[in-house]
Amino acid sequence: MTMPDQDTETIRAVQGLENGDPSVRLRAALAVGTSPDPRFVDALVERCAVEPEFYVRDMLTWALTRHAASMTVPRLIDELRSERAQARSQALHTLSKIGDRRAWPAITRALLTDADDEVARSAWRAAVVLVPEGERSELAGVLATQLGRGERATQLSLSRALVALDSVITPALRAAMTHPDPRVRQHAIATERLSRDPDAGFEFAIEEAKRVVALGGSGKEE
Repeated sequence: MTMPDQDTETIRAVQGLENGDPSVRLRAALAVGTSPDPRFVDALVERCAVEPEFYVRDMLTWALTRHAASMTVPRLIDELRSERAQARSQALHTLSKIGDRRAWPAITRALLTDADDEVARSAWRAAVVLVPEGERSELAGVLATQLGRGERATQLSLSRALVALDSVITPALRAAMTHPDPRVRQHAIATERLSRDPDAGFEFAIEEAKRVVALGGSGKEE
C-alpha cells in the first residue's frame, strides 16, 4: 500500500508486518503498538484480515488498541462488511477490546447469526461488551436464536455471552427450554444452570442437561 510522506521508519514497519517470518511480524506489530502513529492503522487492519498466526493477530489487536479510537473504530467498522470471514472476526474481536460503544450499531443481527462460527463467536463477545443497558433484552433474544448451534466450543462461547447479560436472559432461556429441537433444549438448560452456578463448568452443565432432556424434562423449576 502507498501512503504520502512516508518516512523510512514507517516503511520499515509496514514491510515488517508483511514479512514471511512470523517472529518478524510479531516484532513489527509490537513496535507499531509501542509507538502509535495514525499512518499505521490501515496497515494493521489489513494485516489482521490475512494474518495466519493467532499470536501475531493478538499483537496486531493490541497495537490497534494503542491508537486513538477515533482513528481505529471507523476503519474496523468498515471491515465488518468484508467478504473475508477472518477480516470480520478479527475486527469484531478488536472492537471488543477497544470497548468504544459508538461501534454498537455496527453489531448487526447478520453478524450475530453469521454462518461462520468464528465470526459469530466474535460478534457475541463484542456485543455483550458494547450493548447499551436498554438493549440487553433484545440482544438476549437474538443470541437465544443461536442456542444448539455448532460444536462444544461454539456453544460454550454462546453460553458465556448469555450469562454475561445476567437476568435479562431468563425469558429467552425459559422459552428455549421447550424448543422442539433437543439440542436447543440441552443448550438452554446448560446455560441456565451455568448462570446459577458458574463454578460447575460447562461440561458438567451440558451433561446434566442431556440427562434432563433424555428423561423428557425441560429443566424448568416448578
